Amino acid sequence: MFIGRESELNALENMYESSKFEMMVVYGRRRVGKTSLIDEFTKDKKTLYFTASPKSTKLNLEVFSRDFFSFIGEPLPVPFPDWSTAFRFLVEKVKSEQANGKGRFVFVFDEFPYAAQADPSLPSILQIAIDHGFKEDNMMMILSGSNQGFMESEVLGGRSPLYGRRTGQIRLEAMDYYDAAKFLPDASNEERIRYYAAFGGTPYYLAQIRPSQGFQRNVSNLMFQKAGMLYEEPMMLLREETREPAIYFSVMQAVANGNSTPKLIAEHAGVDISSISGYLNTLISLRIIKRKLPFGENPLKSRKGMYVIDDPFFAYWFRFVGTNMDSIESGRGGALVESATSGEALSTYVGQQFENICLQWIIRNDTTDTLPFLATKFGKWWGNNPAEHEQTDIDVVAANPQEKRLLIGECKWRNTFDVTEAIDKLQGRAGLVKGFPAGKTDFMLFSKKRISSRSVGQYAEDSRIRFVSTDDLYR
Repeated sequence: MFIGRESELNALENMYESSKFEMMVVYGRRRVGKTSLIDEFTKDKKTLYFTASPKSTKLNLEVFSRDFFSFIGEPLPVPFPDWSTAFRFLVEKVKSEQANGKGRFVFVFDEFPYAAQADPSLPSILQIAIDHGFKEDNMMMILSGSNQGFMESEVLGGRSPLYGRRTGQIRLEAMDYYDAAKFLPDASNEERIRYYAAFGGTPYYLAQIRPSQGFQRNVSNLMFQKAGMLYEEPMMLLREETREPAIYFSVMQAVANGNSTPKLIAEHAGVDISSISGYLNTLISLRIIKRKLPFGENPLKSRKGMYVIDDPFFAYWFRFVGTNMDSIESGRGGALVESATSGEALSTYVGQQFENICLQWIIRNDTTDTLPFLATKFGKWWGNNPAEHEQTDIDVVAANPQEKRLLIGECKWRNTFDVTEAIDKLQGRAGLVKGFPAGKTDFMLFSKKRISSRSVGQYAEDSRIRFVSTDDLYR
């Protein structure tokens, strides 16, 4: 069953409806669902589908030749000797199809980086085929790849022979909390929050979950056993995307342990400070970590940036699994699962992810009547509260700078808490974000459990205060 990705499918369908040559570039890290997206799009279309493998050009051409002649319904004579010949035959096939009025078809070249790394001339050969053949015809091409660095430099980059040939691009990201929950239709909403905090929004990871087994057993089977499907996943991704996976692993572990500045990360990862920015930038480009800034700070000038792991799965893995690999390797992973799936440590971790989920909910609802105004900027704020002479933070922020409107929110992943105290503290933070007056600030209190009607009733007269529970997040 295919889940989500409505906007990406719409983009592909709109391109297919064109009557001229189109080339969509689809890329994103492994397991994020590129092939499933393309399969869903092409399921009812005439498609030549080829997936390259990390092997020699000769062997890839043999597979392409079989796929090509199977597509045109003819027996395979001999494999194509090179990519130039292969594309020449494909161009002739396209022209023949058009001449016979057989309409549009799709050519998918999946995992293009594998073939191009085996034959560095492939991008140039494909460029010639496009310029002197494909672009004159009614066909749609999809180039797909998991090696994000290669796709950005050798397909989309300004120095690539293919630069300017693509007519659209999709960088496929992990799903947000709401679409991720569609993989768990029978789970409670609180369970969905925990699953998202541990597995994130990568479709392949979510597809491994067996909801009937419960959260603890799923985590145990998939991460706390050497044979677990996701036990080695972080290292496998780093091996595929980087040249020094061991160093990147150490950098990730340093960030997971709370080191948030380049200096501290370099010290704890054993990396020279002069080179740490290169490692961090690569991990940012892979969407695994990010540099967070207090809302409103200039990213080019601010020194308040903090590096954090951005993807929930990697955040969970490095927090609970990566630090216990020796025990898991020796077969003692089962003894560690309980502390990683229940108790205060997990609750604190899920609470951090709950803040991200609440911000995702605000962004999802930005164009609806759910929010008091249309916001254009989002984030989190931290800094000094001069009224209380202490450092404080605001969990979620949404703003419309033109109208000077601000929404600030507090996120409580607790079974019980003092609602009045939470609202008082939240209101006390109005005016802390520069450029937004306290009088034009709205407030939201996000909670694990639904706030009692009695507590909500205390604020019925104040239209600037709203309450959102976990159940509301999934409506």
